[in-house]
Amino acid sequence: MVDVLAAPQQAKADSALRTLTGISVAHWVSHFHIFVLPMLFPFLKQQLGVGYVELGLALTVFAVVSGLTQAPIGYLADHIGARKILLIGLTVGGCALIGLGLHLSYTSLIVCAVLLGLANSVYHPADYAILSAHMDEARMGRAFSIHTFAGFLGGAVAPAIMAALVASIGGLGALIVAGAVGPLVALFLIVLGIPDAGANKNKSKDDAAPKASVITPALMVLTAFFTLLSLSTSGINNFGVVALMGGYGASFSTANIALTAFLGASAAGVLAGGYLADWTHRHSQVAAGCFAVNAALVLLIALLDLPPVALTLAMGLAGFLGGVIAPSRDMMVRNAAPPGAAGRAFGIVSTGFNFGGIVSPLLFGWIMDQHMPHWVFGASVVFMILTVLLALVTERKPQASAYQAETASPRA
Repeated sequence: MVDVLAAPQQAKADSALRTLTGISVAHWVSHFHIFVLPMLFPFLKQQLGVGYVELGLALTVFAVVSGLTQAPIGYLADHIGARKILLIGLTVGGCALIGLGLHLSYTSLIVCAVLLGLANSVYHPADYAILSAHMDEARMGRAFSIHTFAGFLGGAVAPAIMAALVASIGGLGALIVAGAVGPLVALFLIVLGIPDAGANKNKSKDDAAPKASVITPALMVLTAFFTLLSLSTSGINNFGVVALMGGYGASFSTANIALTAFLGASAAGVLAGGYLADWTHRHSQVAAGCFAVNAALVLLIALLDLPPVALTLAMGLAGFLGGVIAPSRDMMVRNAAPPGAAGRAFGIVSTGFNFGGIVSPLLFGWIMDQHMPHWVFGASVVFMILTVLLALVTERKPQASAYQAETASPRA
């Protein structure tokens, strides 16, 4: 009898593990593909005979297309199935890079950027819709943290992988191989048998009732929250090294070690944050508390000329706390999403990341052009404080999501 009762539970756990593995691998691909073109800028500049402004335009096109299509893709994920959307995104992104490798021109580069932006808009709505529908509620925060960590890992290993590919098979071959990863992973997900998710998947007679709009005040606040999160960290990510060298007299190696500590600790913080997100329902307070301490640490870096060891420790701790809030951030969105609208909800709020990605290079580049490197960290502090305030506003009157209503438990 025990074996009979245990078998369904084991099968459910195995299915959840397969789902989390497949979705995390897909998220790894998304971040890996984001870094393919920037890592090939020296090769593309030489082959195309263009400047970095023209190459930077391709990244801007990528960010704009990704931002504009996140919400529509979220709608499609909820209505025709997140699984289909995810497989299409993997294939389109991969074929875009393969096409650029087969026919290299500046026009092809811009077309590739458009297709990569469209493919990139798939991952958050589709991934989170599937995870929200099929992960154990008690381990949802950890599932989100592993998914986010996989994305961090994809970006972290991209420079080394692309450098090795260029050295062994050249720039064109590197584009083709990097692109082939997308369709191959799509095939892997089909073989793995990841489940579907979407509003139409479980239609019933109750669906005749009027549905609540997904454009809610809570999701609008969360979109602003995601924008501020992007602005508060992207300046450090992209301009931290030059700011430390230009304004604090740090050597190139010291500045890079400090940024590596920031990025590496962020990834570790994401995993730790998964346990914290499962332990408490007070996700907005977790985000506010971590970012308040983060703001104090970054303010310390902005105001003081710290010695190398102290600088690295401060940057590492700031990165860790920034990573810790990621699973709680995702749980805030999931809890605010109307039933059956996880794809649309994550699609809408993820536009905040894209908007931050468009504004941040211009803002922090202007700060550096004005010879104010300290304000790279100072402006980040301002955005962090605004993030804390928004986090306290969000979920002030939390409402249980459709998922929580079924599985409510007495947690902190």
